[in-house]
Amino acid sequence: MTSPTPTHPGEHPHSSSRDSENSTLRLVAWETTRNCNLNCTHCRASATMGPYSGELDTPTSLRLLDQIAEVGRPIVILTGGEPLLRPDIFEIARYGTDKGLRMVMAPNGTLITDDKAKQMAEAGIQRISISIDGTTKERHDAFRGVDGAYDGAMRGIRAAKKAGIEFQVNTTISKLNYDQIPDILKLAENLGAVALHIFLLVPTGRGKYIIDQEISADEYESTLNWFYDQKDKTSLQLKATCAPHYYRILRQRAKADGKSVTFDTHGLDAVTRGCLGGTGFCFISHTGIVQPCGFLDLNCGDVTQESFTDIWKTSKIFTSLRNYKNLEGKCGACEYKAVCGGCRARAYEATGDYLAEEPLCSYQPTQ
Repeated sequence: MTSPTPTHPGEHPHSSSRDSENSTLRLVAWETTRNCNLNCTHCRASATMGPYSGELDTPTSLRLLDQIAEVGRPIVILTGGEPLLRPDIFEIARYGTDKGLRMVMAPNGTLITDDKAKQMAEAGIQRISISIDGTTKERHDAFRGVDGAYDGAMRGIRAAKKAGIEFQVNTTISKLNYDQIPDILKLAENLGAVALHIFLLVPTGRGKYIIDQEISADEYESTLNWFYDQKDKTSLQLKATCAPHYYRILRQRAKADGKSVTFDTHGLDAVTRGCLGGTGFCFISHTGIVQPCGFLDLNCGDVTQESFTDIWKTSKIFTSLRNYKNLEGKCGACEYKAVCGGCRARAYEATGDYLAEEPLCSYQPTQ
């Protein structure tokens, strides 16, 4: 099997002696289906009820899990679209669990019944994420594009809790809900979530059409500083996603407080970095195309044509992302590039170059 040639859009020919040490696979997001019963305004896949052709069949899906397990024991996020619309989703989940993979799922909540929740638990799903993008029906349903989405998510959460499945709340931040983020945190606490993950809007898919709802660089900075302040005020696990600047802010704030950033003081935040695309994380599309992340639409290989193992280890795009010296503009000059890295998807959408500087960053490097 051959690795991708350096002819993909935006590909850089750089390589690095650091590639191997920066390529421990920690997370895989697998778009098991693009079918979806919602119509979210920010959807990177512009997903609808389909049908979509070319989705991986069951034997190919199980073989893919075999290959992922050859690389490591990452968390595998079964996502979509809406993963519960895939008839064999529990067979896939059980197979991954039996391979020693940590299987989690990202449903929208509206299709989770007591029976579905029981099947999740039996298949070894260890956590689910439910997106809540507003504290009222009106706000959430407007964002999700379907009346009743909020009530459906709440029903799904109740069913998951009844089945003993832990859940986290995911929230995509935009001007549509910027003023409600503290209230969403309180709602997540009250619902019994184990974590709140905030996502900063990346203008891809349908998200391109609400780019005017993207918060500014200053609001971005303010939000992440507020998020840092909550870590000692809540029992929830907090994680900023598609917000790599948080890992720079974490270190700036810790230094200002006279603290060192260690696992003992800051938990997993101390040992992770901002943009993991192609370094510790990758995305697999419903047709088997491997990308650095779901928002960065670059073809790094096709699992129906070559092994996932070969793609992960040898993709020219992945190896270029693993060398932080390849970053350009102020990202390349930034003293925090090894812990932040900037959002490669935002850079690509803004410039056509995935190694360009992050466009939504107000920080000026001191080096």
